[in-house]
Amino acid sequence: MELREDQIKQVATELGLKPFKVKATISLLDEGSTVPFIARYRKEATGELDEVAITNIRNRITELREMDKRREVILKSLEERELLTEELEAKVKAAQTLSALEDVYLPFRPKRRTRATMAREKGLEPLAELIFKQEGVDPAKEAEAFVDEDKGVSDVQDALAGARDIMAEWISEDQSARQRLRTYFSNHGVIVSGVIKNKEEEGAKFRDYFQWSEPAKNAPSHRILALRRGEAEGVLYVRYQPPEDQAIEKLKRLFIKGEAADSEEVQTALLDSYKRLLSISMETELRLELKKRADEEAVRVFKDNLRQLLLAPALGQKNVLAIDPGFRTGCKVVCLDRQGALKHFDTIYLLGSSTEKAAHTIKGLCEKFEIEAIAIGNGTASRETEAFIRTLGLPSSIDLVMVNESGASIYSASEAAREEFPNEDITVRGSVSIGRRLMDPLAELVKIDPKSIGVGQYQHDVDQPMLKQSLDDVVESCVNAVGVEVNTASPHLLSYVSGLGPVLSKNIVAYRQDKGAFKSRSELKKVPRLGAKAFEQAAGFLRIREAKNPLDSSAVHPESYHIVKQMAGDLGVSVSKLMESDELRASIMPEQYVTDTVGLPTLKDIMSEITKPGRDPRAKFESFAFMEGVNELKDLEAGMTLPGIVTNVTNFGAFVDIGVHQDGLVHISQIADRFVRNPADVLKVGQQVMPKVLEVDHQRRRISLTLKKDKPRAKAR
Repeated sequence: MELREDQIKQVATELGLKPFKVKATISLLDEGSTVPFIARYRKEATGELDEVAITNIRNRITELREMDKRREVILKSLEERELLTEELEAKVKAAQTLSALEDVYLPFRPKRRTRATMAREKGLEPLAELIFKQEGVDPAKEAEAFVDEDKGVSDVQDALAGARDIMAEWISEDQSARQRLRTYFSNHGVIVSGVIKNKEEEGAKFRDYFQWSEPAKNAPSHRILALRRGEAEGVLYVRYQPPEDQAIEKLKRLFIKGEAADSEEVQTALLDSYKRLLSISMETELRLELKKRADEEAVRVFKDNLRQLLLAPALGQKNVLAIDPGFRTGCKVVCLDRQGALKHFDTIYLLGSSTEKAAHTIKGLCEKFEIEAIAIGNGTASRETEAFIRTLGLPSSIDLVMVNESGASIYSASEAAREEFPNEDITVRGSVSIGRRLMDPLAELVKIDPKSIGVGQYQHDVDQPMLKQSLDDVVESCVNAVGVEVNTASPHLLSYVSGLGPVLSKNIVAYRQDKGAFKSRSELKKVPRLGAKAFEQAAGFLRIREAKNPLDSSAVHPESYHIVKQMAGDLGVSVSKLMESDELRASIMPEQYVTDTVGLPTLKDIMSEITKPGRDPRAKFESFAFMEGVNELKDLEAGMTLPGIVTNVTNFGAFVDIGVHQDGLVHISQIADRFVRNPADVLKVGQQVMPKVLEVDHQRRRISLTLKKDKPRAKAR
């Protein structure tokens, strides 16, 4: 891909970065490097840009290159139709935005037959040109010469109407007029919505917008998406327009030159142009602008929530008994070993006389499989199942954890689950997913479409390609930040490792199954189709525990092994000894190992990594329990304070699971005693909190919560 200096400069200016950083980043991306690889292992080249900056560069250069493709299509179209002049070509090449580019092209774009087209066919363009100059001619008198029954112009009024249609199109296609109105609509547009007649009951959930108005530029993303959904469902009508009189006044200042009869004709054409053409076009653009802004904000919220969920603390490698609760169909129970392999499955029933048998089964399984933790899905009957397990008198060393099972049913019916457990039904697969999600949330959640995990807002309404790209970026970032054990990872987890993808990940697993566990990173080069570039991108993020070379279990890239060996050699010890000794590492001066290709950023990373090789960046796992005796909505009362876990953070507040099968909402105004601009600044998905119940709406199954602290009352004097 061509590296253009003007584009590098433009991206650098827009993102506030130095051009050399942008150029180096684009070059690396064009060579096939991934965002995590560049951020982690090419810090010298990019000036230590992080993943966010690198992603922004990637996205912006992609947009500019897409615009270049559109520019070439336009130039080719103009040339083929013999419309391309030097002046027009210069305008096309000078356009800096897609809207500016389309404005230049608009008058020349092939279009369907319009009123102006038909007027031109009647030979009325010369009349329109004469009137549009506004040099004081008498329009009616001039129009007489254009009356022609054979051409379909029956009288003077017919001729003038056709001329006005042509002038209206000129005004609507004028680049300056469009840009001024575009800015005006953007700054002063107002969103007005109302309910469509007889849709009040059907669209009750949109009641807030039955009579709504607010400046478009201030409308938050969730409101824009809600209005669009209401419109799409046929409940609301929505308009996006500024005050009409001021918009028309702006056009008059551009096109009206006097007060004579010809200027009056132009003014009539101008009003028609605005109402019939320009206002509709600008409203469409404003809708798209607001939709894009809302999409970007909604995707940002989704990304932040997903990152927190994926990087939730992991219980680690323990023997787990997982339960997918149920009343009538029973609770599906599975036992997993420390590697997450399914060792046993069963069904227990918690109704009537079956509870005694269920108790015997659970106790027996805990003893037989040396269970260290019990995971219970948080769906139907979860609190009852939890209460039952707590009555069994199991050893206190066994953790009892409620696990968010959102998306588990999606996984259990997926092709991935069928491949993994071809002989088990979906209930067993779902239970396995719940247990593994406790052991390692990241490794299990990567198997599920992020949209099914339940941490976004209006995720099905936003731009789907944008959402997919953004969520894939988050998953890839999290997987590579944590690192992947190559000898136990699933193909799905491996597929998100930098440089691999679905095909190579399956090849790695097939090689592992055929040849046995990998003994070194270098052995990865023997995997079919895993070439030098893929190895370069992936190796540093793959871990091999108990490898002969201790660096194979660290984040030190194989390309830097020689540096660590040199450090150890200079001290007269082995690499293993260096990694074990704080004293030896403290004696190393990284500055002494700087070269033309290896700078201090990489050396500092190396020193940090050999201090804690393969460290997990996730927080330490902490047990959590809901309040006993509060299992359903009917158990809640205003004023209660009880433990909860944040399940979703949006722009208007956060949802908290308090153990009653219905998340409560902490509105943004109730998050803290101080002003909160963005809920994500205070709360994170998975965070443990102690909210107070403000109100319970049993009819609509809504719970209002607060995290504000009770202020002590002033003492009476």
